[in-house]
Amino acid sequence: MSDEIKPVDNAPEFAVSRDMVRRGIMVAPFLLLVSGVIWGTEGVSGSAYGLAIVLVNFILAAGIITITAPRSLALLMGAVMVGYVVRLGLMFIAVLPVRHAGWISIPSLCATMLVTHLGLLVWELRHVSMSLAYPGLKPKKSSPFKLR
Repeated sequence: MSDEIKPVDNAPEFAVSRDMVRRGIMVAPFLLLVSGVIWGTEGVSGSAYGLAIVLVNFILAAGIITITAPRSLALLMGAVMVGYVVRLGLMFIAVLPVRHAGWISIPSLCATMLVTHLGLLVWELRHVSMSLAYPGLKPKKSSPFKLR
């Protein structure tokens, strides 16, 4: 077994993460509109920045799982725990320099981060729980396993 990291083709965690990012981009215009109505142009920029932070967070989480899962269960669990703390720190570091900036609304940023984190997770959970093969986990047509 080689120690080099090989990309995992069709990793389900990346498929689910990609689906969550796609949904996040779909709801972005609505979030930006609501933030603009409530907080003005600063709200739009805060909402866009918060949405970008959330989507990058989901991609990083999927990357951690994809890289460590093929190696060992202990490494996966440790990486997920440490990765969670590191990703929280990265979100903190991303917000820290803009907290006093005049071009961003902190309430808009925080509201967007909270709503999109929870909203996208619940939305994806609903779809995955409907069938363990939906959307990112669905087998390809050429798969020998057939769903009935």
